[in-house]
Amino acid sequence: MVKQSHTRHSQIKEKMTGNPIDDCWRCDPDWEANRKVLADCGIGFGRNAIGGRDGEFYVVMTEEDDARNPTQGMLRHAVVQKEPLWIIFDHDMSITLQEELLMNSYKTIDGRGFNVEISNGPCVTIQGVTNVIIHGIYIHDCIPAGNAVVIDAPDHYQLRGISDGDGISVFGARDIWIDHCTMSQCRDGLIDVVSGSTGVTVSNNYMFRHNEVMLMGHSDDYVQDKNMQVTIAFNYFGEGLVQRIPRCRHGYFHIVNNVYTGWEMYAIGGSANPTINSQGNVFIASDSSNTKEVTKRETPPEDEEWKSWNWRSDGDMLMNGAQFTTSGNGTADSYAKASSMVARPASLLNNIIPSAGVLNCQIGLLC
Repeated sequence: MVKQSHTRHSQIKEKMTGNPIDDCWRCDPDWEANRKVLADCGIGFGRNAIGGRDGEFYVVMTEEDDARNPTQGMLRHAVVQKEPLWIIFDHDMSITLQEELLMNSYKTIDGRGFNVEISNGPCVTIQGVTNVIIHGIYIHDCIPAGNAVVIDAPDHYQLRGISDGDGISVFGARDIWIDHCTMSQCRDGLIDVVSGSTGVTVSNNYMFRHNEVMLMGHSDDYVQDKNMQVTIAFNYFGEGLVQRIPRCRHGYFHIVNNVYTGWEMYAIGGSANPTINSQGNVFIASDSSNTKEVTKRETPPEDEEWKSWNWRSDGDMLMNGAQFTTSGNGTADSYAKASSMVARPASLLNNIIPSAGVLNCQIGLLC
């Protein structure tokens, strides 16, 4: 018994990565029996998102979808229920949705254990709800849809206009956590957080081959987004990304311990005086002399108001000629509302980032 305990302790010690989310649950070979532990592993501004932790498990058993009358076993049937649910899958699935997947509150979509993708149709909309966790899903090739009646609760429907074709749209929602997803090639953004949303964490995701990656804030005139707080942490921004990683308006954004590999226009952009707290990231510029600058302020050429915006680079590693133009006040007090966790040293990211995106979790083994 002592020997088994020592062996397990050694496994756990070897598995520790310095990534506080993964170190919270991935060291347990019985993760499948203890799935809901994940809900207590959140960090950053979305750390209060509990998803379906306090509800029953719901097993998705079919790839089929019906936007108006989903039946038991469909993903859509699960996400629109009123009660908290922890949603899992019973086999590998490639789901093409008829219309946007309108989430209800207190839901976890947990793809661990199987290869689950949502693709080649409209994708996920988290609108006007709270406490949603999306974990371990490959979301790609999302397209617009709409002008259709779509169920959003067991006894309620919406007439939806044309959607943008985002991978995940977070609209007027709070306490949202998107973790360990792989995302690429959607018609609009991979993740948009807009219209008064706040309390959001985007972590451990792998994003690649996409133009406008993440939009934070609805418009320059939408002042309700001044209270927005978003954490973007431990993500791997891979090949073929162009811009908006993220693009921010108003609000407070903690961009921490991510790896950026060769943006084609810029990495972090913004307008309307957002506060950008960039800490412990690795920015690896491409070889092109035209794409060394990390940042972009969306302002008229003659307007120097941006110089007062609080954008800082603290402990970032700037590689292959990458440059980060800072602005505003460098004091810590200026970034209090844009601080959500303790940044790890950027030099440690070699151990953290290889596990970004959907994990290959096999039941009975360390994930």
